[in-house]
Amino acid sequence: MATSGGIITGKAMTLGLALLACLVAGGESRGPIYGALRATRRGLVDTGATVFDVTTYGAKADGQTDNALAFVKAWNAACNNSGPAKLVFPTGTFVSGPVVFQGPCQGLSPITIEVKGTIKASTDITEYSDDGWFWFELIDGLVLKGGIFDGQGPAAWQYNDCKRNSACQHLPVSLKFNKVKNILVDGVTSLNSKGFHFSLTFSQNFTGVNLNISAPGNSPNTDGIHLSSSDHINISHSAIATGDDCIGIIQGATNVSITDITCGPGHGISIGSLGKYPGEKDVIGVRVWNATLTNTTNGLRIKSFPGNKQLHATDIIFEDVVLNNVKNPIIIDQNYGFHKATLPSSVRVSDVHFKNIRGTSVSDVAVLLECSSLNPCDLVELSNINLSYAGPPLRNKNMTSLCTNAKPIFIGTQNPPACL
Repeated sequence: MATSGGIITGKAMTLGLALLACLVAGGESRGPIYGALRATRRGLVDTGATVFDVTTYGAKADGQTDNALAFVKAWNAACNNSGPAKLVFPTGTFVSGPVVFQGPCQGLSPITIEVKGTIKASTDITEYSDDGWFWFELIDGLVLKGGIFDGQGPAAWQYNDCKRNSACQHLPVSLKFNKVKNILVDGVTSLNSKGFHFSLTFSQNFTGVNLNISAPGNSPNTDGIHLSSSDHINISHSAIATGDDCIGIIQGATNVSITDITCGPGHGISIGSLGKYPGEKDVIGVRVWNATLTNTTNGLRIKSFPGNKQLHATDIIFEDVVLNNVKNPIIIDQNYGFHKATLPSSVRVSDVHFKNIRGTSVSDVAVLLECSSLNPCDLVELSNINLSYAGPPLRNKNMTSLCTNAKPIFIGTQNPPACL
């Protein structure tokens, strides 16, 4: 028999009927997560689900008490329940240090977590011996709905020294999903994370909808959503404003779908960086469409480090994207992080499509394809690119495209003009 939910704490988390109907309609055609939710919908919306209220287990919404232990007790009870279970955080403001909600759980899948109020992270950085605040691990079937998760980042950002210290310890992720599958996160707000807002690793079939992610543009390393070593990821109908990549798609991410996203401020939507560490896996199958990026330092970006780490980024489509006042609207940078690289990048970039991209650039180089001399970019398509200049006045030059070690395919409108 599977081990019941184990809980870790210490120094070192009711889907609406209308949404459910939307998700399960067409089920399998929309990805495995939808089929999994359809198969379990009876347990999800069953009015007989046992409710576990965190206040019953000692949690206090007084804005002061550290409720980590009470949250653990409530999760433990819900996870070990033999039938459908719903863990409820009622209205009010709860404070908590780091907590891990761990499975596998015994009851019917998925288990539901409904947050009606606000949960604030404790501000004592010494409590966080690992890089997470709310962890979800080894869970098959979870719906996390609603609520505000306030990481209280301003109290911790001063401790981020990663720009000058390559061995820095990253600040904790607000919502960390590791080794999970069949997960739906709906209507969650992540505010002022200490580190990343969301991270997803070694997971399958994750859907995030109606997310609201917010931190100042100068907040360090506050990536909105950081994906790696995970398959079948769907992010949609969400707003991301933060101090780093709005969405970072890192090594080992496959079958990623991103649609109806607004981004800004931030560093844009990035694939990579890739090729920094041994053993990195390929990035295969990424589609970004119907997105709007405003006042970001990058738009649509693929980045890799120079060096001998070999992997492949392929089958990538950026389509129907609006870029407003973006510094580097379209960029492939295979010399990332180094001004004087001694080795060309061994990362292979191929089958990449930029289609129907429009808006404004605040830099004179609106399209930059700086590919590897060892592995020149292959099958890069630019179709109907229409970007106008919105930066400081240019003297004796025009907005341009630059291409190195790449022979792109140009289709339709090309503004700026296609590179030679």
